[in-house]
Amino acid sequence: MKFGAMLVVLGLGWGAAAVQAAPDPSALVKSAFDNWRGTTSYTEIHMSIHRPDWSRDLAMESWTRGDDDALVRFTGPAKDAGNATLKLGVAMWLFNPKLNQIIKLPASMMAQSWMGSDFSYNDLAKANTVLTDYRHRLLKSETADGHKVYTIEALPKPDAAVVWGKQVLRIRDDGVILDETYYDQDMQPVREMTTFKVGRLGDRPYPVGMEMKPLNKPGHWTRIEVSKGRFNLTLPGYLFTQSNLRNPRPWSLQ
Repeated sequence: MKFGAMLVVLGLGWGAAAVQAAPDPSALVKSAFDNWRGTTSYTEIHMSIHRPDWSRDLAMESWTRGDDDALVRFTGPAKDAGNATLKLGVAMWLFNPKLNQIIKLPASMMAQSWMGSDFSYNDLAKANTVLTDYRHRLLKSETADGHKVYTIEALPKPDAAVVWGKQVLRIRDDGVILDETYYDQDMQPVREMTTFKVGRLGDRPYPVGMEMKPLNKPGHWTRIEVSKGRFNLTLPGYLFTQSNLRNPRPWSLQ
């Protein structure tokens, strides 16, 4: 084989290896959600809402099951304790203990503010619409703090009923979401979620401190800090019922 032909063959081989080595962006997004939720999860969360002229702090517990089910119950302050939401598939219910009422939330309101924060009902229910309703493209990869970090663009699938015109995520090689930018239908960035602290939670690295910030509202932000968490637990089925939403049965982390 002539030297030039050998270079061509080797070049083709190297090119094929490079293509083969490129990670699947959809698999990277899925790994991030698997790390975030596990097959099941329990977390204790503190949420701080900040506005230029006021601030508010809340505490909550959260349980998730599979990709679609979640229960969140507020435990403090006293005036908010007992407020809860239950998400089963695409349906969500709210419970207000003062009214002793369960209200079904219309699907059109899933992107609305939760408890006056910068997070939506979808966000805190850990909905995975960015995985199921979007196509993914790897924009770049880089190394930071000893990890490979992947920047992924998510564009809506045809006819997907989604709020965002685009999302861009940065995900570490261990499944930790570092940040996520949300774009409107005109492809303008409107809000950004940033991980400001990564720690160990249960058996995994985890974004234990995250901040959501609307980009068009200076001085507005909401932070969530996760103080406790366990994953892949055996959770009783009654947790994810409207009966338990209204009248919570005793449950403790073993």
